[in-house]
Amino acid sequence: MSKNLVFEKSEIIWKDRRRYFGLPLSFSRYEVTKDRLTTHEGFFRTVTNELMIFRIMDIKLVRTLGQKIFGVGTVIVMSSDKSCPELHLKSIKRSNEVRLFLSRLTEEERAAKGVSKSEFLGGVPFGGE
Repeated sequence: MSKNLVFEKSEIIWKDRRRYFGLPLSFSRYEVTKDRLTTHEGFFRTVTNELMIFRIMDIKLVRTLGQKIFGVGTVIVMSSDKSCPELHLKSIKRSNEVRLFLSRLTEEERAAKGVSKSEFLGGVPFGGE
């Protein structure tokens, strides 16, 4: 195996941590580049999960009363990814702005790749024809 691995590192557009009482006191980190959403969770055993942005099907925002008090929310990302059909970005600040940002980024990435949502639904358009 070659010692000189060459790869292009993408610029991180957005990042945050899971928050407790509004403070970033956890080992769960979230990052977004122009084409990927990545989560890093854990301290002793770290799990990194990566989701291609164009695979995002739907985005939901959930805010409990406690989360509203501390100015955070949970963004739930539903995707066509087999290994991670539902990804939770738990207790992040400015959660509604993040939801809108991910939605806009998903549409831009699909347009750039020439991919439509119907391609993830078995190739059948929404009208059923």
